[in-house]
Amino acid sequence: MNHANRNALQPRALARTHRHAQLCAVRRYWDLYLLVLIPFASLIVFNYLPMFGIVIAFQDFKVLDGFTGSKWVGLKHFEALFRSPKFFQVFSNTIIINVLKFVFQFPIPIILALLLNEVRIALIKRGVQTLVYMPHFLSWVVVYGIFYDVLASSGIVNRMLNAMGFESVNFLANERMFRPLIVFSMAWKESGWSTIVYLSAITAIDPQLYEAASVDGAGRLKQVFRITLPCIATTIAFIVIMRASAIVSSDTDQMLMFYRPIVYSVGDILGTYVYREGVLNAKYSYTSAVGLFGSVIGMTMLLATNWMSKRYVGRGIW
Repeated sequence: MNHANRNALQPRALARTHRHAQLCAVRRYWDLYLLVLIPFASLIVFNYLPMFGIVIAFQDFKVLDGFTGSKWVGLKHFEALFRSPKFFQVFSNTIIINVLKFVFQFPIPIILALLLNEVRIALIKRGVQTLVYMPHFLSWVVVYGIFYDVLASSGIVNRMLNAMGFESVNFLANERMFRPLIVFSMAWKESGWSTIVYLSAITAIDPQLYEAASVDGAGRLKQVFRITLPCIATTIAFIVIMRASAIVSSDTDQMLMFYRPIVYSVGDILGTYVYREGVLNAKYSYTSAVGLFGSVIGMTMLLATNWMSKRYVGRGIW
C-alpha cells in the first residue's frame, strides 16, 4: 500500500519540481523575459483585441451607438456580399494576383540563397547581400517613384522607345501590363530579404554531408539537389504554408500606390475595396464581413496546407 502511495505521489512531486525550475529560470533570466513581454503585449493589443470587432459584421454598426447600441442584423451583410458582382470581381483579382506572386516570386529567394551560398569570397558575398536586401527597406512610395521614373510616359523606357522610333507605351495605366508590373515590383522589393530565411537554413546543414558527397564523386549541382534542397525542405514547406494562408491577403499599400481607376478591373483587390467602402464610404459592417470572409478562407488554406505538409514532408507548423 505504501509503495502504491509513493507511486501516486511521484507525478505530483515531479510537477512541483518542474514548476520550481520554471520559476527559478524566470527569476534568473528576468531581463530576457521582460524583453519578450513588450512584443507579447504588442501582439495582444494589435492582433487579439481587435478580434472582438468581428461582431461588427453581424450588426448595423453606428459609431455613435458603439458595439452595444448597434442593431443586430445577423447575416445581412454576408448576403449582400455574395449578391454583389463587384465583390466577386475583387475577390478573383486578389486570388489571381496572389497566385501570380507565389508562382513567380517564390522560387527567386531559394535560387538567390543557393547562389549566395556558393560565393566563397566574403567581401563579394556581403556586398551582393547588401544590394539584394536594400530594396526591402524602401517604402512603397519610394518604390513607386522609381518605377514611375522608369515606366511613365516621359520615363526612361519610353524615351528610349521614342529614340528608336517606337511609340510611347503607358505601362502604368495598361490593364494587360498591370498584374505583371505588380508581381515584378514585389519580387524586386522583397525577394532579397526573403533569402535570409533560406540562407539560415542552409548554413545549419552539417558540412560533413558535403564532404562525404564530394568523396563519393558528387558535383556541386548534385549536392544542391541531393543535400541542400532536401535539408531545407522543412523551411520551404513552412514558407509555402504561410504564403498559402495569405492567398486572400492584400498588399494594400503597394496596390494603393500603383493602381488607378483605369485598371480597377484587373487591379482592384480586397484591401483596396475595403479601403474605399469602409474608410471612404463608412460601410463598416459590410467591410467587416468582407474581412471576416477573407480570414475564414485564409484559415482554411492554413489548415489544409499544414495537413498536406505533415503528410508529404513529415512536418508542419504544429
